[in-house]
Amino acid sequence: MAAILLVEDEIVVLEFAKLIIEDMGHQAIAASDVDEALVALRTAQPIDALFTDIRLKSAVLGGYELAQQARTLRPPLRVLYASGNSTTDKTKTLFVKGAHFVPKPYSAEQLKSALEVLFATPEELAESTPSL
Repeated sequence: MAAILLVEDEIVVLEFAKLIIEDMGHQAIAASDVDEALVALRTAQPIDALFTDIRLKSAVLGGYELAQQARTLRPPLRVLYASGNSTTDKTKTLFVKGAHFVPKPYSAEQLKSALEVLFATPEELAESTPSL
């Protein structure tokens, strides 16, 4: 399955998301801040996606800036954002090509669904979208 770099500064949320990701059969690479995430991105280990909180406490870079740097280091990277300020942050993610969003607090099912969409092929998305 996929290797997902998980960036979350709230440890309880980090551990919860890590368990969900691993339960789905993916590898979770956990980082509690931007610096740890950048170290992981600069290593040779494979990373297929970035799942980051948008508003990271005590960080110079937020989730958007981290994703921008991550995509520079690893161009085909898929991105899933999370935020508790869902209206404003979700609107901003609409302008980031290929990005997806999950509102916080999220349930295990919401996160699983968001990750399934993140890794779905265009054909799978077309099959799951009801026709009008």
